Amino acid sequence: MEPRYRLRLYLLTALILVGFGSLLSRLYHYQIEDRSKFLKQVPSNYTVTIREPGIRGDITDRNGVILAENKRNYEVVFNLDEIRADYKRHLIETEGKDAVKDFRKIKTSWIVNEWVRPKLALHKLDKKYRASALDTHYITHTGLVPFTFRNDLTYDQFAYFAEHNLELPGVDVRVRPRREYLYGSLASHVLGYVKQWEKGSISPEEKRKFKHYTGDSSGIAGVESTMNSYLTGAEGIKTLLKNEKGEVLQMVDYIKPDVGSRVELTIDARIQCLVENTLRRVGRAAAVVMDPNTGEVLAMASVPDFTPSYFVPSIDPDAWENYRTNRAHPLVNKAINNFTPGSTFKLPCAIAAAMHGHAHDQVNCPGYVPYGNIQIRCWKRAGHGVLGLEESIQRSCNCYFMRVANEIGSKNMLNSYQLLGLGMKTGIELPSESPGFIPGNRFWRTEMRPGASVTPAITGMMSIGQSDSAASPLQMAAVVSTIANRGRYFKPRIVKRVIHPSNGVLVQNRPNLKVNLLQEGLKAEDLESIRKGMWMAANEQGGTARRAAYEDKVSAKTGTAQTNDMGIKSNDAWTVAFAPYDQPKYVVVVAVKRGSSGGAVAGPLVHLILRGLFASDEGLKLPLVKMKEFEGDFIVREKIELPDEGGLIDLAYEDGETGDEVSNIPMAPAVAEPATPLIPKPTISQEADAEGSRTPKAIIVEE
Repeated sequence: MEPRYRLRLYLLTALILVGFGSLLSRLYHYQIEDRSKFLKQVPSNYTVTIREPGIRGDITDRNGVILAENKRNYEVVFNLDEIRADYKRHLIETEGKDAVKDFRKIKTSWIVNEWVRPKLALHKLDKKYRASALDTHYITHTGLVPFTFRNDLTYDQFAYFAEHNLELPGVDVRVRPRREYLYGSLASHVLGYVKQWEKGSISPEEKRKFKHYTGDSSGIAGVESTMNSYLTGAEGIKTLLKNEKGEVLQMVDYIKPDVGSRVELTIDARIQCLVENTLRRVGRAAAVVMDPNTGEVLAMASVPDFTPSYFVPSIDPDAWENYRTNRAHPLVNKAINNFTPGSTFKLPCAIAAAMHGHAHDQVNCPGYVPYGNIQIRCWKRAGHGVLGLEESIQRSCNCYFMRVANEIGSKNMLNSYQLLGLGMKTGIELPSESPGFIPGNRFWRTEMRPGASVTPAITGMMSIGQSDSAASPLQMAAVVSTIANRGRYFKPRIVKRVIHPSNGVLVQNRPNLKVNLLQEGLKAEDLESIRKGMWMAANEQGGTARRAAYEDKVSAKTGTAQTNDMGIKSNDAWTVAFAPYDQPKYVVVVAVKRGSSGGAVAGPLVHLILRGLFASDEGLKLPLVKMKEFEGDFIVREKIELPDEGGLIDLAYEDGETGDEVSNIPMAPAVAEPATPLIPKPTISQEADAEGSRTPKAIIVEE
């Protein structure tokens, strides 16, 4: 072959090889390197994984009466990514690709108004909403978290929409558990309330795992808060197959959400109803009924109160503002917050005296005790004369306890009071409990009186519960229980048991004995003298707690403490009691703001509560009704009338403490409630704005 032809053949071969190599290179690039890129551009079916919140467990009373449960709630939710994608497809199909050049600039709320709401209106499911909240939601979460458009569907609306939801890509209906409190405001401070899931708390792992995510509601007050980890059920996972238009083809897999644990409370719903109705005879007050043999709280009431259902799923802004600005603090559980204890503190002083060898002291009461240039008076200006421990409790003699307290000494007084849980939290399963304070403890030394020493005058006032002293009704119920059961201090409990549907009992019903005073130096016969003094106060002539008495079953102690209530000189009125004397079953503590005296105001309330308890023991079924919230007031109560109060009680009754005994002391009485406990902010309903309120354009349906 001639050389010139051979060269041409070589060139042709080289060109073929180069061309074939280029084809192979491009084929590798398209088939291997960019395969995933092109696969994404091919319309095909895909799966989405959806997280569903767990079902919250029930809360019941000690007898199984359901106080809080879940009902089925029907919602319309938007997947905003899918709605935008569906509208974008519509624009391309009808107007061409040029119509979506600036698609990112279109507000999601505008698309919803123009594209989705008219279709919802055809099904009579449209509603005003907050457009700005929807836009913010999309910017924050894109399609990960569904936007709840409506949460108030009826079952008929839900069933109807479920048949037509394929017409609306990105729009779905779902069933979610919704908290319901069956008895209105009953036990509201014990139960608390829940808050919707905060949308910002999604971990990176969850973002990778789920295409759509809905978190769990959580308790932010009461046992809903403290037992939240038990009440919250395990999440559910739903896997759906969708086509390229976002339409659901089928459900591939479904793990149903689990039910949380059932929390059984120690309270008795019928006793709770009795106590709450009794407290409504006054404006602001708290009461605790406790089993002295176990530390179980049978009832805990605080007025004014609130309605937990108002917080579900969100609270109206006006209702929240009313709760938040109400000076009576309806959201604060006063049963675990500070009152000035007054003469109820003579009981721990009596225990301190018995533990330190002063149970048999005889003290003369001339009507006052001098401390330098000042005098702290007894409520009986003429004095009581010579008294022992039992008579001093019966007549609530200030001088006796101040004298004995100074003999005991401030350190021994502090140690004895702290042994009884005063000046510290009880640890009950409720949030925002106040520890109270007593002279000499850490709070007193560092916050109240930095650098001050506990003088004899302060020690004397500590013994009668004035000035630098504060305690909660729950703390005093625990102290009285220790006296009633003859020396055993049980940790107060509001939770009886926690039971998981599958795993059984998670929290056992077990009393928690913290201290046995008989093992700490207290003699049984001296403790019996304290118990006898309380019985005499309620049952013998001259006793200050006669209006708390019922037959001869009740032992009681009153207290009237001068305090400062919203800048006004006022009294905290107390009565604490246990019954029956020999085998106590109940401890009842009532504390009232702006009561004239403990005996005249709190005593009759204790009497009414105990009368109901005794009637229940004799077979009467106490009523249990759905309660409406009580707003409270600021009226001073001079006296609570008993329905059958006779002259015998009036003649044998002494007014007792007035709260004025320390009014001549230069040191201003400490405010027992220095600050309102922090109230967690709930989910607040959002009102529709201008964009979300306008009527969407109608869709013309061609026949």
